Amino acid sequence: MSDPDMQAATKILQDNHVRVTAQRRVILNYLMTHHNHPSVEMIATDFQRAGLNLSVATLYNTLNLFVDLGIVIELPSDNGVHYDYFGRPHYHVICENCGKITDVFSPRFPEIERDLEEEAARETGYEISGSHVEVYGLCPDCQAKLN
Repeated sequence: MSDPDMQAATKILQDNHVRVTAQRRVILNYLMTHHNHPSVEMIATDFQRAGLNLSVATLYNTLNLFVDLGIVIELPSDNGVHYDYFGRPHYHVICENCGKITDVFSPRFPEIERDLEEEAARETGYEISGSHVEVYGLCPDCQAKLN
């Protein structure tokens, strides 16, 4: 986790009059340092292994708060909801076979996302509040299994 990321996230919490508790910091740190797009169950298991005693309800409530504030995004999949720290905008490539989710950090992504949102607003008349870009295919591991 980089200090600037934690500082930016805690500033968002403070700007929204949300207390920056030790539990919230631990969950933020976990999401910032784990790029495996964990589910609540994965986070709970890792915390138990590390000797951290956080209830599943606390995890759900905290993650929902982070999603509402735009710090974290939800990634629904066939096997549940996964979470991703979104401090540095990116999009996802998702394997259609195993469900693996990989981050893609493109320097052009902010421009691409803005263009998509502007086009969507023009074409539909919607007032756009945000977007999430996903690309689907087969990951290298699944490709290797097919060959």
